[in-house]
Amino acid sequence: MKNFDTVSWVENSLQIVAQTKLPVEFNYLKINDFDVACDAIKRLEVRGAPAIGIAGAFTLYLGTRDFNGDLVGFKKHFLQVAKVLGETRPTAVNLFWAIERIGKIVENFSGEIEQLKKIILGEAQKILQEDKEICRNIGKNGQVLLKNGMTVLTHCNAGGLATADYGTALGVIFSAIENGKKISVFADETRPLLQGSRLTAWELTQRKIDTTLICDGMAAFCMAQGKIDAVIVGADRIASNGDTANKIGTYSLAVNCQKHKIPFYVAAPLSTFDFSIKNGKQIPIEERDKNEIILISDKQIAPKEVNIYNPAFDVTPNDLISAIITERQVFYNPFNDLSNFILGEKK
Repeated sequence: MKNFDTVSWVENSLQIVAQTKLPVEFNYLKINDFDVACDAIKRLEVRGAPAIGIAGAFTLYLGTRDFNGDLVGFKKHFLQVAKVLGETRPTAVNLFWAIERIGKIVENFSGEIEQLKKIILGEAQKILQEDKEICRNIGKNGQVLLKNGMTVLTHCNAGGLATADYGTALGVIFSAIENGKKISVFADETRPLLQGSRLTAWELTQRKIDTTLICDGMAAFCMAQGKIDAVIVGADRIASNGDTANKIGTYSLAVNCQKHKIPFYVAAPLSTFDFSIKNGKQIPIEERDKNEIILISDKQIAPKEVNIYNPAFDVTPNDLISAIITERQVFYNPFNDLSNFILGEKK
């Protein structure tokens, strides 16, 4: 199964791949309720910064389409809906980018409410279609960094399951292979929720790509053995100076890349940049439930009395990043103030 729609709008409902069931089952969830959609985002049924942004845009529509009242009341209701949605995943900036993008439309609107509802839905569908083109351009721009015969290590999932249908980090790999290059992949399992083993390994093997799954703690040794030629990851938020938040465990990969003189690449759309913050210290880091570490598939693997610290993301300093791959171009280290180059491109 190569082709699937991670997020789509079908029969007046939000449709998403049920990612918590993978790789054992491939199913779609149809969601027709705002609270259910927020819960699905929170529970990681849909995850990955671009996919969260897309799903969030449709969720805004679900939260407002049944509103009855005047325009002033609608705008107040929209702000409350946006607040609840924003609390589901605080680190992934694409969610807030989508909220802000649609929020500006609502703020400036002066017509009939039913027309505004149609515009919100149309904007969500536009965001979905844009992401498909954006990811392919990221892949095209990034694939030039990969040489024939390379083995690439990736962490977490930044493929079609994290976007509309193609991927950011994995999109670079897909594009390289489509351009005739032989590329092998090592995938970190990505504890605690195993997005690498459950999702990335599934996507890669579905495409018949040579894939080796490793535990997170094995990456440095694989680098020392010369098994890894490059590392490519996605991003959930990138600060003005290039500091990048991604799935927990990314920072240690970057440190190990520097030690072993291996390029470390970040692939992300322009919407992932947050120019309201100067550096990674200002990025909010989501902390998740302790049971994600204590349990695996409802099986207890640690004493319930033990203290748990479970940040979902870490921040990689910009000096450890070789290049940031976007749909516009590849930005190479040193990044200095990226906003001078990109801010005009963000919509």
